Amino acid sequence: MSLNQLNKLNFDNSFIQKLPADIEIQNFCRVVESCCYSSVSPLQPSNPELVAYSIQAAKLINLNQTDCQSTSFLSIFSGQKLLEKMEPYAMCYGGHQFGHWAGQLGDGRAINLGEVINSNDVRWVLQLKGTGPTPYSRYSDGLAVLRSSIREFICSEAMYHLGIPTTRALSLILTGNTVVRDMFYDGNPKSESGAIVCRLSPSFIRFGSFEIFAAQGDIKTLRKLVDYCINTDFPHLGEPNVEVYLKWFDEVCQKTTSLIVHWMRVGFVHGVMNTDNMSILGLTIDYGPYGWLDNYDPNWTPNTTDLQHKRYCFGNQASIALWNLTQLANAIYPLIEQAEPLKQTLSNFNNNYQKQWHQMMAKKLGFSEFIAETDEVIIHELLEILSVIETDWTLFYRQLSKVPCEIITQTDKELFSTMIDAYYHPEEISASYRERMTGWLRTYQRRILLNSVSTDARIKQMNSVNPKFVFRNYLAQLAIDKAEQGDYSMIEELLEVLSDPYAEQPDKKFYAEKRPEWARHRAGCSMLSCSS
Repeated sequence: MSLNQLNKLNFDNSFIQKLPADIEIQNFCRVVESCCYSSVSPLQPSNPELVAYSIQAAKLINLNQTDCQSTSFLSIFSGQKLLEKMEPYAMCYGGHQFGHWAGQLGDGRAINLGEVINSNDVRWVLQLKGTGPTPYSRYSDGLAVLRSSIREFICSEAMYHLGIPTTRALSLILTGNTVVRDMFYDGNPKSESGAIVCRLSPSFIRFGSFEIFAAQGDIKTLRKLVDYCINTDFPHLGEPNVEVYLKWFDEVCQKTTSLIVHWMRVGFVHGVMNTDNMSILGLTIDYGPYGWLDNYDPNWTPNTTDLQHKRYCFGNQASIALWNLTQLANAIYPLIEQAEPLKQTLSNFNNNYQKQWHQMMAKKLGFSEFIAETDEVIIHELLEILSVIETDWTLFYRQLSKVPCEIITQTDKELFSTMIDAYYHPEEISASYRERMTGWLRTYQRRILLNSVSTDARIKQMNSVNPKFVFRNYLAQLAIDKAEQGDYSMIEELLEVLSDPYAEQPDKKFYAEKRPEWARHRAGCSMLSCSS
């Protein structure tokens, strides 16, 4: 593929064309005011090497397999060369981090190359993560390492195939340079391989993008950004005005609600739900210290920084989403100057979330509809039981679809044995626990008889929302271990398996297994830091 062919990519670059720019052109760490971005170029990698690419993501910008394997692709998506229509920049934003206002943050290790309009007239922003410092790097190096880049690259694509709104990942490239990182901030830094992920998104605008201008009292720039966001990403709402601002905020709340319900469905824990990590489009964004539930534990967080207070644990994700939306409401209030409509939208969040969460849980359990009178108790009891002993969140629901319900002839022992593969230590199951779970399963069987669908339809429904394969933390670490030795085969294998997560794939059953005991407390498998 020649550069001339790559130059046929249709760049629009509306963000920098329509929004105010930083007037300082030198790249050094500083406070930036009254602008939405700063122009900055990627660092030159010394010896880039393509580790992996996603052909599904490539198709979003009309690239094919041959394109992705070309030397031009490697040069461009490592930051080594720029296409003539690329205009790289880093975005300015602020944010609340762990509940406290952090002031200016911005793209500290991400550089946007530009916005491509594909053949379907869909906009995709191309962003390189790990290509060096920007004015927003806060005295850091702006680089990323291979281990965190692998996690972001694979998980972005895995989430998409799970049906969860997310940014996408086009490529994973080694830079040839080393990066020093202290993984757990414990005084033990080491050199690691540097890497770059190319991320794709219709927009990288975050809640914090609006907060920074509200905090600075820069209402003029705030209005420009909100109007741009509505015109570009929410054009169906009409020309921006106060009424449209309120409709826009309501839609952002709805998208965020849906996103969190999806996370809860598959057992995903973002790990760092700061307002600068919340997408205005309701996408999963910024894959840092995320994790997947192995055993069900609503208090589990994958983030070492969050270990004490567990602000961002699995069970808190909905309440934190509401908290973050409240900060967004505060930020846009100067454009509206009406508190009550914003409060009303926020007050609807919990009811909307509970409604969607109940519907989601009903689908996971194979109910044709959610019946509050019976199902609320059934769901509550199940979650209490699952938390008593270590029960795998993913495997439990796949096993539950195998419980015979329409013809009930099993003994209690036979019924309970259907679920045995979901337990981490079945030898520790007490008689009282066995009795309680068996009692729940009997109630479940009776509830299924109220369904208006066939057995086959029920099983199909359950297996369409309960994945067999998720990007478990220990799988990520195994792929990282191999990649750090120069073997990238497991990255490719995981991309393939996770592209069809609801299918049985009997020849890939290794990737559906429970967390092994060796991974229980190993770094990268149980807990992670924000270090990249």
